[in-house]
Amino acid sequence: MKILAIDSSGLVASVAVVEDDRLLGEYTIDYKKTHSQTLLPMIDALSSMIELDLNTLDAIAVAAGPGSFTGLRIGSATAKGLGLALNIPLVGVPTVDALAYNLYGVTERICPLMDARRNQTYTGLYRFSSDHSFEVIHPACALPLEEIIEVIDGSGEPVIFLGDGVPVFKEQIEKSCKAPYSFAPAGFNRQRAAAVADLAQIYIKEGKAQDAGDFRPNYLRLSQAERERLEAGGKLDEPTV
Repeated sequence: MKILAIDSSGLVASVAVVEDDRLLGEYTIDYKKTHSQTLLPMIDALSSMIELDLNTLDAIAVAAGPGSFTGLRIGSATAKGLGLALNIPLVGVPTVDALAYNLYGVTERICPLMDARRNQTYTGLYRFSSDHSFEVIHPACALPLEEIIEVIDGSGEPVIFLGDGVPVFKEQIEKSCKAPYSFAPAGFNRQRAAAVADLAQIYIKEGKAQDAGDFRPNYLRLSQAERERLEAGGKLDEPTV
């Protein structure tokens, strides 16, 4: 099983190619450029470096949200275009699930934090069981930080925070989190397409792949423009990706 994975859900742009249990290549950038500038050149550069024939791919995996509305649309459009052109399925992987999967095998609970603006975070709560299976304790959601802290403090078990929301909320965590906590280091604390690919392999075995034309990202909440349109009495546009 050879999978091309894409994650453009946040500040990071990341692409990877995984074949079974082997990471053939990964290209990750977190530097001041829009995903519309970086994503396709990154795929092209990675494909060239590993001499990838796109026709040998079995599936395209994509971070399906939540996250940046623009970033998700760019990643979704790219994945759908490739999937349709190659006639292979897409596998949508929840963004915060893949972010948590970066910390495979840790014994602490895992809490990804993405800055969702409006004093909220895209988050969830995860752990790996004794047999290393991935468990979702609290599914992906958009919440004020204090609400996920309440869930964490409810059990008192140690937790690891990671994601681009950590710098935004770090001071608040340090003031309010009563459970033992730590922060993931640089090599593990941002989105990685390899983790998207790893989870996609699990989802494919569970029958969760879908036709490229049917894929839609999961934004979890309305964009600012959509909220303003509804407040003005208008209707929402049909999704185009």
